[in-house]
Formats: sequence, structure tokens, C-alpha cells
Amino acid sequence: MPSDTPIKYRTENHFSRRVRLLSSDDFQKVFKQTGCRSVDQQLTVLARQNKLGYARLGLAISKRTIKMATGRNRVKRLVRESFRQNQQLLTGLDLVVLSRNATSQASNSELTSALQIHWQRIAKQLAKQQCVKA
Repeated sequence: MPSDTPIKYRTENHFSRRVRLLSSDDFQKVFKQTGCRSVDQQLTVLARQNKLGYARLGLAISKRTIKMATGRNRVKRLVRESFRQNQQLLTGLDLVVLSRNATSQASNSELTSALQIHWQRIAKQLAKQQCVKA
């Protein structure tokens, strides 16, 4: 028997349009005016300060580096979840995550820990004022 209580939706933790880089112009600004950068074998994270009070994320997970669509979707899902959990740390940044050749062989736990290190590096650079202002 169905319940009369309405379904509650998570509103503060979902990956809404507001926290995504959607336009080509947004991506180009991050690529051309990168203030902070963090690179390892699996991923490259580019960051640029924005004038907004929240972080936005763009994904550039290429078919060249991860051939199978399921692999690309897995990486995107992991990046989005890690970003969602660390949004407070990244406030005021536009970020683009790029895949590299070793990404497809990395396990979920390796990618999650690599992303955590990337977020911390970016936040540390931001705290030291090494990120270029928008």
C-alpha cells in the first residue's frame, strides 16, 4: 500500500546545473586562464577563481584516453561524487578535470584518493594566493 508521505529529495548535495561548467566559454576561460593546476598519472585538474560564491566543475574525459563508454562514465561518476563531497573546500573555483592515459587502468579507490589529493593541492594553492584571480 503506497504511503501518503511525499518523497524527500536531496537538494543540497546533488550535482545541479548551477555547479557545472556548461558552456564552451566557461571551459575556455579555465583552459586559457588557469590559475592552479594539479597533475598526476591519472588525472589533470585545472582551476581558476570565479566571482561566484560556489565551485563549478567541468569534465573533459576523452575517448582517446578511455576507449569504453562504461569506463568514461565510471570516471565521471567518481569525479562528480568526489567533487560533491569536497565542494566546501573548493568554494569560488571553476575546475576542469581531464583524463590521462593511466586513468582507464586505475581502480575506483585509486581515483578517489587521487582526486582527494588534487582537491587538497588546489585548496592549498588557493590559500597561498597562488591561484590567479578571475
